Amino acid sequence: MNAPLLLLYIASIFMLIITPGPVVAVVVDTAARHGRKQAFYTSLGSNMASLCLIAVAALAIGGTLTINATLFTLISLAGCLYLAAIALHALWAGRQTMLDEAPAARCTDRGFLRGFMVGIANPKDIIFFMAFFPQFINVTRAFGSSMAVLSAVWVTMDLLILTAYVFLVRGAFMRRYRPAIGVVSSAFLLIIAAVGFAYTLFAWVRL
Repeated sequence: MNAPLLLLYIASIFMLIITPGPVVAVVVDTAARHGRKQAFYTSLGSNMASLCLIAVAALAIGGTLTINATLFTLISLAGCLYLAAIALHALWAGRQTMLDEAPAARCTDRGFLRGFMVGIANPKDIIFFMAFFPQFINVTRAFGSSMAVLSAVWVTMDLLILTAYVFLVRGAFMRRYRPAIGVVSSAFLLIIAAVGFAYTLFAWVRL
């Protein structure tokens, strides 16, 4: 085991995961609107999506799988539209909650599925993993064991950081601003979806 390389990898993914993105926005929104339990299930769902994307990236790195560029672009565009739909639905649900002053229904299965779909809706992560993991593939002497270590560390760090976000959002200060947190996180997710769609479409047209 190459300990210095592993520590560098841990530090790198900590900085990457802690930066707010679509998954963080959805987890924060879920925690603000529905509580810790459903937000935790949402985190688990996104974690499972990361594992699926890492598996695809590992197959591509190993030369077992080739990715069709056109199909990949279409899936990316569909993923951006899905993220936008989630954001708009969350904004509307938040407005209705404030008007009706009624608590939103809780469903752990829905939370898990929502987290998974948001995580899987950004297939660009496959390209990221394909570019990122080879930099640390020598953490062990074998490709298989290196991918196992890198994947395990990634999902562990991912879950820990998302859980930390959940507890921060449910703190006393954050509870006071719950409606605002929900609106901001949903709006942030909508912006990410719009920028991602525009960037992907522009890159596709230029090809």
